[in-house]
Amino acid sequence: MLRTGAILVFVLLIVAGAASAKVFRYAVGGTQTAGDQQVVSGEPTVVIYSSTDQDVFTYVIEGFQRTHPGIAVVYFDLNTLDIHARVLEEARLGVGRGDLVLSSAIDLQIKLVNDGLASPYRSSVTERLPSWAVWRDEAFGFTYEPIVIVYNKDLVPAGDVPRTRYDLAKLLGKRGDTYFGKVATYDPERSGAGFLFVTQDARESEVIWALARSLGANGVKLYNNTGAILDRIATGQFLIGYNVLGSYALARARKNPAIGIVFPEDYTLVMSRIALIPKSAPHPDTARKFLNYLLSVEGQRIIAERSNLYAIHPDVGGEVTAAALRAKVGDALRPIRVGPGLLVYLDRAKRQIFLKRWRRALQGR
Repeated sequence: MLRTGAILVFVLLIVAGAASAKVFRYAVGGTQTAGDQQVVSGEPTVVIYSSTDQDVFTYVIEGFQRTHPGIAVVYFDLNTLDIHARVLEEARLGVGRGDLVLSSAIDLQIKLVNDGLASPYRSSVTERLPSWAVWRDEAFGFTYEPIVIVYNKDLVPAGDVPRTRYDLAKLLGKRGDTYFGKVATYDPERSGAGFLFVTQDARESEVIWALARSLGANGVKLYNNTGAILDRIATGQFLIGYNVLGSYALARARKNPAIGIVFPEDYTLVMSRIALIPKSAPHPDTARKFLNYLLSVEGQRIIAERSNLYAIHPDVGGEVTAAALRAKVGDALRPIRVGPGLLVYLDRAKRQIFLKRWRRALQGR
């Protein structure tokens, strides 16, 4: 009876969650249907929870199905916090739905591993990853993405373009009349990735707190995704965006020459989206096949050349790769290491202390 009740609760959660999630089904044969989360009985399927926009990741799914034409893919495009909550709830109820979890909130993914909710996996493909991008053979980095400053090239004079965080804080202090209400960044209270980036900033330098005070004094706008910021930079509604995903910024800049990108010279954070297979995965075999493809040379080429997400694989060349980024930015790169060090600010008390300091800084205190 309790088991039946748990399943009923789980079904209701899935139905309710579908209203806020964007879901896409890639059937065997390649037909794509928006809003369809059906798993056909007897049909090999992999269900993916991901924070990567579907229009960016679709090329990887299509490549996977060319290699594995008999496997259907159901892709949930979700916020990082929603992904984490789903995996926790499925583990609590003992009713799995997601087979593979892909998230830019590295710290939340590491917490799932630390809590014993991920399955270990090792193959010749996973062994090609850099050692800092793998933890316990359960969490795997599959991109190498810089965190950047973006600006509107048509509206921000060359002399105003900030090259460091100190430059940005100083610009806002001197030119507040021009930039008030025109700067945006992530909201660390609503975005798992945003919280990760600002806590990493705090580890690197105390300058972030001076910058936070300048942002607050200039009416900073806070968002829970990069896309919303880039949309407004492109139109000129905003002039500068801070701590933006460089992969998405590069893709937009290729289509819109008004978008400029700065790799901060004081330091440039590098994020790796993390893949893991939950212990509750109902289709672990297809999850492993997809993970192998994602980390393979072929999958990583698609990551670089079609999805513009910066490939991490050492054997993949081109502009949007880890090797190219290291050549361009050099010693300023600060990859966020995959491991237990990321759990510090996930302690509830420490998280609240940090967010309180962030709010006070925005208020100029």
